[in-house]
Amino acid sequence: MTLSPWAEQQQQGQLIGSFDEKAYLLEKQLKAGDDPYRDHAFNLAESDRLGSERVIRDTRHYRCASVNYDANLPPTSIIITFNNEARSTLLRTIKSVLLRSPPSLIQEIILIDDFSTDRSYCTLICVLGLIRSRVRGADSASASILTFLDSHCEVNTDWLQPMIQRVKEDRTRVVSPIIDVISLDNFAYLAASADLRGGFDWSLHFKWEQIPIEQKMSRNDPTLPIRTPVIAGGIFVMDKSWFNHLGQYDTHMDIWGGENFELSFRVWMCGGSLEILPCSRVGHVFRKRHPYDFPEGNALTYIKNTRRAAEVWMDEYKQYYYSARPSAQGKAFGSIADRLTLRHKLNCKSFHWYMENVYPELSLYWLTRQVRGESLYQTGERESLYQTGERGESLPDRLEGRGESLYWLTRQVRESLLANQTGERGESLPDR
Repeated sequence: MTLSPWAEQQQQGQLIGSFDEKAYLLEKQLKAGDDPYRDHAFNLAESDRLGSERVIRDTRHYRCASVNYDANLPPTSIIITFNNEARSTLLRTIKSVLLRSPPSLIQEIILIDDFSTDRSYCTLICVLGLIRSRVRGADSASASILTFLDSHCEVNTDWLQPMIQRVKEDRTRVVSPIIDVISLDNFAYLAASADLRGGFDWSLHFKWEQIPIEQKMSRNDPTLPIRTPVIAGGIFVMDKSWFNHLGQYDTHMDIWGGENFELSFRVWMCGGSLEILPCSRVGHVFRKRHPYDFPEGNALTYIKNTRRAAEVWMDEYKQYYYSARPSAQGKAFGSIADRLTLRHKLNCKSFHWYMENVYPELSLYWLTRQVRGESLYQTGERESLYQTGERGESLPDRLEGRGESLYWLTRQVRESLLANQTGERGESLPDR
C-alpha cells in the first residue's frame, strides 16, 4: 500500500505520539554541578537542551535531490544497540529515523539494550556486547534488509532510499552512508567530505582517507557510489540472507573493535562489495573515549579482535600486522576453527587478491619489496616522509594511501628508514 505524504506524516505522528517523551527525558536529567561529559563522553547538557528533535541542514550534493528510486523498495529492519546511552541522544536517533524515513520502508525498529545498568531504558534483550548484540538483533529482524545504526546518530534527508535501492539491485552489496560529524561539545551538525572512503594501516587502525586520484578523476557524477576497502562498521545496510550466508559476525570477538575489518574482508573476499553512498547522510557523535568498560581492558580487547581478523583473513600478510602491532604476538585470541571452516566453505579469495583488486594503495605503507626480510611500518599519520620516484624526486603527496601509484624509495631514503625503525643489531623497536 502506498501512502500519500499527508497520510505518512499522520502515521509518523501516531508512532511518536504514543510515547510519553517528556516523562522519559525528565526521569534522567543532569543534576546541577555534575560533569556533563562524565557518563557519555559528550556534552550531555547540550544534548538535553536540544531535546528529541531538531532541524538539520541537508548536507547532500544538490544533484541528489533529483535522483529517482524505485517506488516498490522493500522495507528494512533498523537495529540499534545501546549501552547506557543518554536518553535525549537515543530518542533523537529514533525520532530522526521516524521523521526522515518513508514509513513504508520501516518494517520495525529493534532496540537492543545491551546490559545497561539503568534497567528502565527498555526490556533487557541480551547481555552479549555490541558485536553479539547485533547478531541477536539481526536474528530477530523480520525484514529482508537489515539497517544497523549507532545509538548517537541523526539521519538526514532521504537517507534510506539510496541504500535500500543499491541492495535491492544486488544483494551482495553492503552499503554505508557518508557519516557526517555531530560535535561532542555543542552538538553542531557538520558536513563530512564527499571525497572520503574507509581505509586502514597495517596495525588495523581504521582511518578516513581521500579517494584515490584515479577514482576521483573518473567520477563525473557526484551521486555515484564510492568503492571502499572497509566500512566504519556502525552504520550500514545489508541484505539479511547475504548477512546470514556470509556468517553474520565473528561472535567470538568481544564488546567492540575490529569487527568492521573482519566483516569488510569477508564481504570483499567472499563475493560481495562495499560502497559509500554520497546521497545518503547520517550524522554521528564521534567520541574521544569509550564511556563503557571492557572486561579485559580496551587495548587487550582490540588486540584479541583484530588478531582474530588477521589470522583468519590476512594469510601471509598477517606478518605485517604483527610487525606493526608487536604487542599482539602471544596474546590469546581463542579458537578460529569455525571461521576458517566458513572461509573454506564460502570459497573466498585470498588476501593477496584483496590487495591487488580492492586496496592496492595499502602497499604505500610498506616497503617490503625493497628491504628483503624486513617490513617497515610507515604511514602518513606517523611520519612526514614523501613518496619518491625511481630517480629520487619528491612527490607532493605523503604516504597516506591516497591513490597514487606505488613509488619505490631510493636506497638512501630506504636505508634511513631502516635505521630509524631498527636498532644497531637489526632488532625491531617497540611501537612508539
